[in-house]
Amino acid sequence: MPTTPPTRYATGGDLLVAVLRELGIDTVFGIVSVHNLPLVEAVDRELRFVPVRHEATAVNAADAYGRARGSLGCALTSTGTGAGNAAGSLVEALSAGTSVLHVTGQVESGFLGSGRGFIHETKDQLGMLGAVSKYAATIPSADTAAGILREAARAALTDPGGPASVEWPVDLQYAEQQDTDHSASTPPAGTEPPRIAARPVPAEGELTGARSLLAAARRPLIWAGGGATRARTQLAELLHATGAGLLTSNSGRGSVPEDHPQVIGNFATTPAARALLTDADLLLTIGTHFRSNETADYGLALPEAHIQIDVDADALGRVYPARHALHGHAPDVLAALLPHAHRAEESWTHRVAAVRRDVRATLHDNIGPQAAICDAIRAALPREAVVARDVTIPSSSWGNRLLEMYDPRDNVFPRGGGIGQGLGMGIGAALARPDAPTVVLAGDGGLAVHLGELLTLAQERPRLTLVVFNDGGYGVLRNMQDRYSERRSGVDLATPDFELLARACGLAYARIAAEEHAQPVISHAVASDGPTLVEVDLASLGPMKNPFTPPVKIPGQ
Repeated sequence: MPTTPPTRYATGGDLLVAVLRELGIDTVFGIVSVHNLPLVEAVDRELRFVPVRHEATAVNAADAYGRARGSLGCALTSTGTGAGNAAGSLVEALSAGTSVLHVTGQVESGFLGSGRGFIHETKDQLGMLGAVSKYAATIPSADTAAGILREAARAALTDPGGPASVEWPVDLQYAEQQDTDHSASTPPAGTEPPRIAARPVPAEGELTGARSLLAAARRPLIWAGGGATRARTQLAELLHATGAGLLTSNSGRGSVPEDHPQVIGNFATTPAARALLTDADLLLTIGTHFRSNETADYGLALPEAHIQIDVDADALGRVYPARHALHGHAPDVLAALLPHAHRAEESWTHRVAAVRRDVRATLHDNIGPQAAICDAIRAALPREAVVARDVTIPSSSWGNRLLEMYDPRDNVFPRGGGIGQGLGMGIGAALARPDAPTVVLAGDGGLAVHLGELLTLAQERPRLTLVVFNDGGYGVLRNMQDRYSERRSGVDLATPDFELLARACGLAYARIAAEEHAQPVISHAVASDGPTLVEVDLASLGPMKNPFTPPVKIPGQ
């Protein structure tokens, strides 16, 4: 039987470009180095290479690029310190279950593990990458590179997703490559590879019990986590069939558009939502990890009648007990439950709608003058546009709740809680979807972590509005210290003159110092065809009614 001869590529860079094209990736984020030069040169020649200023940003941007497209992003970093710089952002992608292909350099294959101090060498780089990635591998020869790259991409795209790291010795990058994997084909232009669904089947007894419980429920609630974003159609059908209320984690936002009258949203710990949970006769949760910050440090009480769906078997019953634990792919399990759904009491559905209105009105009132900024952003953006948020008070208080999301791909934020990642994520999302504007919410403290990425923003010029809330430091921790301590430590920081900084970087600048500034400033910035830095002068704008503190327990308090 005749065999197809292998495809040959002059260098590893040419092979990488071919694999990225198979994956529908047209933009790669990274930093050039002597240990990844063949890769960067080929990507820059054939695709779009975005030279960020820090390796952590390369992964953050690739992460958000994948989130915004619902697919996979790619980051290129150097070896040793460069790969180490990327580790924190790989932790974020691992925590979020987002799909990133991280390709990093490595010293020449003949020196691997020698410990002789070869430049950029680090001890057990693969072990480090394995600790912060879903998949990690070393390319051992030019003939195996294609297979390892594709295997890494499959791992990253398989539910639950995560980052896949591949280290590539530099001598093998320069070598001629041989691709013997003929199963891959180049997709049509503009298409992306779908997520690969793990398809476990729930135990029949558990499924039967869950069907009976759902059929009997008259006051049902549903809680959608990140896993529910794979089952948007089935979730919407279940809401329609039951009249249930929908709570979400931050990751589940947009699974059903948040202007739907039954979507309460990311408000589970509010008094009104707690009362609903107390009175509900069923809670169905889908793909959520019940993170501490979304359950009042696990102090939130859930109904005993709890059906939990998750593709990750380890997540079932890990935080809250489940009467019926359904190990399966959310669309499949919801489809199996749907025929058994029964309509809730009419008064319950009316109460859900009232709670939805109440929690939003209460938060809108509590944030005082910042409500004008929230309203202005939503009014200026088209219905589907990315809002990337760093960890800062406006994000944690209203950006993660009140600012409506209609599609989970628009909801980009650091799910692991790390500060300083918002701008890089915003750049990646904006370049993934250049036809729509992107807004980034950041604090002055978080922005300072990767201030150099303002130069990336100026160089690449995406349609991105960077809204910087300037309170002169780490506001969240300052509020915690003011509430629980007698002094402040490490929270008051020097802040640049943002107008001069924007001018130095070649960025447009605007300032919001009063509520009436919000609408004209935000609408003008969002309508522009390039980047704008908008400073919110919080001292001039005025405080929230109640200082925001995170739902973290302080021992002894």
